[in-house]
Amino acid sequence: MFTTAEKLITTRNLKPKKKEGFLKVISIFSFLGIKLGVATLIIVMSVMNGFRAELTEKILGFNPHITIKPYSNSITENFYSDIKNKYNKAKVIKSLNGEGVIITSNTAKGVLVRGINKNQIKELDLFQKNIIDGEISNFNNGKIIIGKHLAIELGVVVGDKINLMSSTSSPSLFGMVPKQSSYKIISVFSSGLYEYDKNVVFLNLNDSLSFFEKTNDDINLDIFLKDPLNADIYKNEIQEINPGLFVNSWSDQNKSFLSALKVERNVMFLILTLIIIVAAFNIISGLTILIKNKTKEIAILKALGLSKKSIIKSFFLTGFIIGLTATIAGVILGVTFSIYIEEIRQFLSSVFNLQIFPEDVYFLDEMPSEINARSILSISIFSIIITSLASIFPSFAVAKVEPIKALKYE
Repeated sequence: MFTTAEKLITTRNLKPKKKEGFLKVISIFSFLGIKLGVATLIIVMSVMNGFRAELTEKILGFNPHITIKPYSNSITENFYSDIKNKYNKAKVIKSLNGEGVIITSNTAKGVLVRGINKNQIKELDLFQKNIIDGEISNFNNGKIIIGKHLAIELGVVVGDKINLMSSTSSPSLFGMVPKQSSYKIISVFSSGLYEYDKNVVFLNLNDSLSFFEKTNDDINLDIFLKDPLNADIYKNEIQEINPGLFVNSWSDQNKSFLSALKVERNVMFLILTLIIIVAAFNIISGLTILIKNKTKEIAILKALGLSKKSIIKSFFLTGFIIGLTATIAGVILGVTFSIYIEEIRQFLSSVFNLQIFPEDVYFLDEMPSEINARSILSISIFSIIITSLASIFPSFAVAKVEPIKALKYE
């Protein structure tokens, strides 16, 4: 594809003479610009992929994949049995959700109260994998399960009692007053999502019915599937079985959040590609100056019989090699940084005493990263195409060099 002469010219172009120091600086900046652009793109895409995957996994592990709520019809035992039989590979859990306020001697904290059937709680992955203190084996009436960050905020541990005030009111001698009950903490969970660990508590289903003054007609069904991606398919099937119920999936509940993540990822990709494009302009500048400085040499090569095509190819190869090596170096740097990004975050946080990636803002305990081979390949191809285009245009300036005029005053 490239002759020995073309490779020799390319090698000489990549090694500027001492008097061409400025040209060397431009080449270095071109290399570093493309390298850092590719590395930055890979790091940002890896973090955003990891952020999306980690959040989705946490959301799916904590929240039901399909929720069925009473609407014009209530959820009967027959319907519950039919759903369990129809989707026998899924976990169908009875639940009831509401809002309450935890009251201690020091503070009052609003929380989401989730009532779960005590006989089904062990079926949930959340309680199989994420209990960090206590046991759920005796999850009976008068017991409560809280999140790690809520326990820290309230200053309570397993075995302590907390007062929970309901959003519903009960009649008394002094009129209607909010209902309060005392519950013993039997375990503490850590889902990995800061917002959930701080704002959600679990009661026995019977306790939650009494606490919110609800009946069995108000009970919801939570369905956890083997493959959450099929949630919308099952949702439509269930809705057709009983149109009088309200059925939604996890993607419905998090649609705006997931859409925002996707838009942000695409926008970040477009913005960061500008780094590579700007660096590519350095290649254009460098090759233009190189061709200007090499006018006499180009004229001599033409006079000796070397074709315009060969000279154009040699200058194109000069820019292409800069772009290719910079892209490879950027991929290596980006992948390495992505693999050790959490260690790097912890190091920078300890050295500079900075809170990088605070969990109360980004929901997660640690910075996620997911290296996607397709993303890396796309970024690499894009970088090589941009640098190739940047190398082609100035290379055609070689064709305009006329040996007679170039050598006239030499």
